[in-house]
Amino acid sequence: MTDVAVIGGGIGGLTAAHELAERGFDVTVLEANDRFGGKARSMPISDTPDALQGEHGFRFFPAFYRHVIDTMERIPDGDGTVADNLVETEATLIATTTGPGRIAETRTPDSVRGWLEAFRPAFAEDLPREDVRFLLERLLYLLTACEDRREGELDDISWWEFIDAENRSQAFRDRLAYTTQALVALRPQVGSARTIGTIYLQLLFGQLDPTRPTERILNAPTNEAWIDPWVRHLESLGVECRLNTPVERLESDRTHVTGVVLADGDTVSADEYVLAVPVEVAPKFVTPALQRLAPELGRIKRLDTAWMSGIQFYLSEPVDLPRGHQVYADAPWALTSIAQREFWTGYDLDEHGPDDVAGVLSVIASDWDTPGILYEKPARACTREEIADEIWAQLKAHLTASEVGLTDDILVDWFLDPAVVETDDGAATQRTDSDTSIDRVENRSPLLINTVGSLRNRPPADVGVRNLTLASDYVRTNSDLASMESANEAGRRAANAICDRHGARGRARIWDLEEPAVLDPPKRQDRVRYRLGLPHPAAVTQSLRDVTRRLGGRVQAPGTVQTERRW
Repeated sequence: MTDVAVIGGGIGGLTAAHELAERGFDVTVLEANDRFGGKARSMPISDTPDALQGEHGFRFFPAFYRHVIDTMERIPDGDGTVADNLVETEATLIATTTGPGRIAETRTPDSVRGWLEAFRPAFAEDLPREDVRFLLERLLYLLTACEDRREGELDDISWWEFIDAENRSQAFRDRLAYTTQALVALRPQVGSARTIGTIYLQLLFGQLDPTRPTERILNAPTNEAWIDPWVRHLESLGVECRLNTPVERLESDRTHVTGVVLADGDTVSADEYVLAVPVEVAPKFVTPALQRLAPELGRIKRLDTAWMSGIQFYLSEPVDLPRGHQVYADAPWALTSIAQREFWTGYDLDEHGPDDVAGVLSVIASDWDTPGILYEKPARACTREEIADEIWAQLKAHLTASEVGLTDDILVDWFLDPAVVETDDGAATQRTDSDTSIDRVENRSPLLINTVGSLRNRPPADVGVRNLTLASDYVRTNSDLASMESANEAGRRAANAICDRHGARGRARIWDLEEPAVLDPPKRQDRVRYRLGLPHPAAVTQSLRDVTRRLGGRVQAPGTVQTERRW
């Protein structure tokens, strides 16, 4: 018997356990894998002692991450805290196959010139002036739209449609693609204008905020720098952390959860249960009885996932890249990367793996459906070996054009996300009316992605079952983004619901996304307009522009224009 049983030891589950343990609850965390951390965990690439670490993909901490950073500041590590293991990046390389690429600074500006550059959107350089002007108008629309309009209207259209991408220049479309690609879990064609627009604005605000670093990464593999110290701290608070303990099902009656049945047949009983498993696993725990108690649970299965996985290339020498991320604008598999060795001040490569490893390039592939340049097949149709070869070829094509030396002779080894598993003989999959491809691999750990209208399918942390809460990145949170930040916020919301039910002292803090206070008056005005059924003022401006464009750039119908203005 335990006060709280947390099912899943990822970021959401560990956060809920942390907040509850600090408030005096007896907590047990049940994790199916042999390591805590969920999709954020790092793992040894072999069974040898002190093996090199691989990951599902690199960790990324932009300035608007408040919940995760607060948690890290409360985890002791050596003479400081885990937050001390965060290192600020300096620049992002936008690499292409046609030229030397472009470098975008990520540090907070420290000069007048730097501030002027930072105020310009990251992808506005060299774009047609009308595209830049239009983009700025769209961002102003977002900034002055009330939250009700964002949820009621902007969540139901794609970012691609909202920015009128099909009618803009090719450069505009390309820039928008790689800007959202850098966020990994956001796809402009399918992601909602509400989520992608809001997060893009948060990234811009983060670069302009002198009080917080624009973006940071860890100074060692994730488990070494964060997860392992976290688990040790939780155990010091009395949390029982159980690895290799898969849960088979939840048992319930007509009013509440009665127990957790483990894969080995044992049962764990508790007063409260926190379901903190990933989105692709959660539906199997939603029994008809639970769905009758909380219909929101039944909508989890409607959320979409995508194959976004990481691979690490271990190199015999460091790669001469800017200290930050790389975005490969022309890569058919939508690649992003970071040279981690240069940041790993808290991790000595000489003590791990082969002696000749001196660099680590960690790469995420976000598009598994577009044919590559080497085998001319999508990633789904490749073997694991072919996936590694193809990604390496795409990297070389971009970095060679950017005058960065990346040659076959420096490649020592690679580690592909073990969740990408080869099938026995491939499975034919019909994707469109004219395309049949063979899947050579399956991804057993897909990533939740934001899609148009998906907000209504995201349940709250407190779903209405009297002793069940949810703590994962599919829970409705302020950022609405598949991320460590959303998972952490969800864990806090789950803990708060339990604290409220039991009258525990204090509540975990929840931060709203910050936007300039000067925009509050137009938001209040828009809230009134929305409740009256009126469009946002910028929608009227857009209507006028559409009329002008349909008339070939000639404003010929004053009466029509006047009608548009009144409407």
